[in-house]
Amino acid sequence: MKFFSMWYKRQDKDTKGAVKQLIKEGRFEITMGGWVGADEATTNYEDIIGNFYTGHQWLKNEFGVAPKIGWNIDTFGHTQANAALFHDLGFEALFFARAGRDEIEQRFDPKN
Repeated sequence: MKFFSMWYKRQDKDTKGAVKQLIKEGRFEITMGGWVGADEATTNYEDIIGNFYTGHQWLKNEFGVAPKIGWNIDTFGHTQANAALFHDLGFEALFFARAGRDEIEQRFDPKN
C-alpha cells in the first residue's frame, strides 16, 4: 500500500476519481493491504498486525474499503498461525503462490 499510496497521491483529480469508481464497482480489488510486504516467517505478531493496521486504515480512509482476500504472491514461508491471524484481520480467503515443482507440474500439466 505504501507504493500505491505514493502513486495515488501524485495523480490528478480525474484519475483519483476513476480509481475510486473502479474500487466502488468492485472492478479493482485490493488484496492483502499491508502497508509493506512483511516477512511472515520471522516477524512477530505485533509487527504483522501493525503493518496491516496501517495499510487497512489508509484504504478505509481513502476508499472506504478493507481487503477481504489475502494473497502472498511469493512467500518463502509463514507460521502456522498466519491463517488464524488473517481471519481475525477480516480476510475471507488466503492464497499463496509458492509451491513445489511437483505440485506446479501436476496442476499445470496441459495433459491433465
